Order: sequence, then structure tokens, then C-alpha cells
Amino acid sequence: MKKKILMMMAGILAFPFFSVFAEDPVLDSGNTAWMIVSTALVMMMTPAGLALFYGGMSRYKNLLNTMAMTFTAYCLSSVVWVMWGYTLAFGSDVGGFGLIGGLNNLFLKGITVNSLFGSIPEMVFVLFQMTFACITVALVLGAVVDRMKFSSWIIFSVLWVTFIYCPIAHWVWGGGWMSKMGALDFAGGNVVHINAGVGGLVLALMLGKRKGYGKEAMFPSSIALTALGAALLWFGWFGFNAGSQLAADGLAGSAFLVTNTSAAIGGLSWMFAEWALNRKPTMLGLASGIVAGLVAITPAAGFVNLSGALIIGLAAGVIGFYSVSKLKHKMGYDDSLDAFGVHGICGLWGAIATGIFADPSINALGTGLLYGKPMQLAIQLVSILGTAVFTAIGTVIVVWVTKLITGGIRVDEENEIMGLDNSLHGERAFEIE
Repeated sequence: MKKKILMMMAGILAFPFFSVFAEDPVLDSGNTAWMIVSTALVMMMTPAGLALFYGGMSRYKNLLNTMAMTFTAYCLSSVVWVMWGYTLAFGSDVGGFGLIGGLNNLFLKGITVNSLFGSIPEMVFVLFQMTFACITVALVLGAVVDRMKFSSWIIFSVLWVTFIYCPIAHWVWGGGWMSKMGALDFAGGNVVHINAGVGGLVLALMLGKRKGYGKEAMFPSSIALTALGAALLWFGWFGFNAGSQLAADGLAGSAFLVTNTSAAIGGLSWMFAEWALNRKPTMLGLASGIVAGLVAITPAAGFVNLSGALIIGLAAGVIGFYSVSKLKHKMGYDDSLDAFGVHGICGLWGAIATGIFADPSINALGTGLLYGKPMQLAIQLVSILGTAVFTAIGTVIVVWVTKLITGGIRVDEENEIMGLDNSLHGERAFEIE
């Protein structure tokens, strides 16, 4: 009798323990609320932050065209993502090769209001990831403003998101080969920044230089707009990085902290480097340094501690300044708004730095070189090379296809000289007396 009573008591006491593992995933309202806010923050980064940041750096005669192309990239990517982009990036792996997702979620098939991704609604996860796809193709634009056909940009954006962004997102975040290899990319060093930077460089090289590049001054239309855009990007980046934890927890708080720290010291290091060499601390340099710090910390945000963030941001400001002021001119390419110099180069540094500074006390999933895992640095380098090669070759093919469809990707000389705001859109951002 005593034995039966003891067995019953043991069963009652053990029930809660076993029920935890027996239950299906449960929606967490706190995590859901945080992810809805994070999604809204990242959404704001493209049609608000990036449009102002890029628009202010473009010449006055192309300001509205730059903003229109940014808005269009967001609109197109939003539609592509819910129709077929999400399933290519996060659908069941095709053939087990880790290259691309299947079509099981085409047009979001099978995803209902009750579907969960971890502890949040899958629809919220779909939207959160959509905002990453949108800003990545919009970042490419920075390399080619002033000279690309609007119709060609539309075709290019649809093809590039589909055939370049979605596969890389699957490789890193969708259970693909980079994920299986152990590559660390918390919020988009490879997927967003190296991808966009290399894509922008290839597109710029294939378009050719702007008329008068290197021979005439090409002043930004409004540094004030650029500064406002940088502030909005900084604000939205908290959703970008801290939101990538997909939960309102301590790691999200750590990602928030290191993101702000890297941005702040990145802005300062760029400003002081410019001040030392050019004798003037410009607002454009300060804004660019902030973005450089944000770019570099993106892959590392969920893996590094405060000291790692300080080093990453400090180096990003100097590397970004050198890339924009020296490297571009030595190599001779015309990257209009320095998409490659800031996003490509600083994204590369961030991905390498993640392999060096990843601290297992912050996140047990990542251990870098300084904490006893030198192989992680090698893994990061393989992931960088894989991203850069695939993006470069893939972008060349996408540009060729776009040319075949639109009959060319560059505006004619007369419209380029006149400015695309007036010649293409029939509008002007400023009334010039």
C-alpha cells in the first residue's frame, strides 16, 4: 500500500516536469509585442531612414528619384516576399543540400493566425524577415543613384531579391549550408550588408561612372536630410539587431546595448580620423561613421560583449573612412553613395570580428578566436567568401537579364545631365531660383 502511495506521489510531482516537454509551443504575448514593435522599427529604416540618408547625399536634381527608387524597392520586395520570397528563404530545404527552401509556403500557404514560430506568431516572423529583404535591395541603390533607369531598377529589384537575397537568407537563417557549418550572423552581416555591398559594386561597375565623375564637384543636396536619415536608421537598428533574438530577454538587451555602443564610437572614430587628415569634422562623416558602426556590429550583436563592441565600432569608423576617402579612388570605381565602402567593407569587418570576439558567456551558440575556438574565424571567412562570390556572379546574371528585358539599364546622357527628378518624374525637390 505504501509503495502505491509513493508511486502516485512521484507521478504527481513529476507531472509538471514531463508536461513541459509534452506541450506544443505556446504564444508568448511579451515576445510577440516586442517583435511587432521591432518589425515596425525595421520597416521605418527603408522608406524613412534610408530614403532620407541616401536622398540627402544625392545631388539636388536626383533627390526625389533616389527616394522614389527606395520606396519602390520596399514596395516590390514586400510583395515578392509574401508571394514566394519567404518560402524560398525559410521553406523546407530542397533535397537536403542547404541551398534553397521549397515551395511549401508559396503565397504563405499553410500559415494561419494560429501558426507559431517559436513563441511568436509566424505571420509576425514573416513580416520581420520581410523588412530585412526590403532594406537589403534598397541598400544596393546607393551605389548607382544618378544614372540607372527606373524601369530597370524595378526589374532588377524583383530578380535580385528572388535569386540573390533569398538563397543567402536560406543559407544562413533558413537551415542552409552556412548554418550547418556553424557560421555566425546574428542580424545580417552576410545576408544584408556584404550581400548588398558586393551587389551594389557589381551593378555600379556594369553601369559605368556618372557623367563628369572625377572632373566636376558633385555636392550632396542636403546634409541635414542625411543626418536625419542616419538618426532614423540608428533608432530602427535597435529593432534590426535586438529584434533578431525573437524574444524580449537578456540577450536582446545585450544586443541593444552593443548596437548603440558600436554606433556611437563608430561615429566618433570616423569624425576624428577625418578631422586629423582633412582638418574638418564634417556632419556627413559623423553620420557615415554611425552607420559604419551599426553595420559592423550587426552580425556580432548577439554574440559579443561590451569590450568587443567598442573595438568593432572603433575599427569600423576608421575602416569606413579609409574605404570611402582612399580605397574607392585608388580602385577607380564610382560608388555614388558608398554602398560598398560602408556596407560591403564594414560588413566584412563585422563578420570577421564576430569570429574573433564571440563570447560564449553572452551566447553559448558562439565562441570566437579569443575565447578558445580559432576554427570559428575560418568558418566566418568561408561564409564571407561564399556570399561574395555568389552575389557577384549572381548579380552579373541578374543585370544581363534586366538588360534583355528593358533594353539597357542606364538613362540616356541628356536625362542624366538634366537630372532624373525632372526628366523622369516631372517633379523637383527644391525650387532653385
